[in-house]
Amino acid sequence: MEQSLVILKPDCVSRGLVGNVISRLENAGLKIAACKVMVLGDALLAEHYSHLTHLPFFPEIVKFMSSGRVIIMVMEGENAVDRIRALLGPTDSQKAPSGTIRGDFGLDKMRNVAHASDSGDAVGKEIARFFG
Repeated sequence: MEQSLVILKPDCVSRGLVGNVISRLENAGLKIAACKVMVLGDALLAEHYSHLTHLPFFPEIVKFMSSGRVIIMVMEGENAVDRIRALLGPTDSQKAPSGTIRGDFGLDKMRNVAHASDSGDAVGKEIARFFG
């Protein structure tokens, strides 16, 4: 049983897409192991996106991700990291195929409905960051 962190971003919450996204994950055989609602602060976002702090669009990411509530979940299931990333589709929603979560609901590269851990190495760090 593998775990992955999933963040349903402010656009997902504000547009009322939470139920749709969770249903797709659960219908794919994934289970929620932990879940909470948060408004993310600057310090936590700077840590989470530390690999992007040097890029010119970093302040826009922080502004967007702190603009409203997010739902943070630990999902688990067989091969969870890869399966969740396949269900989400590419980061850029405009390039994501129809039938993927981002392809069906995302608006662009930033407002793309959800974040998911990109590797087994990232999972432990991300779960610790958001669930302590």
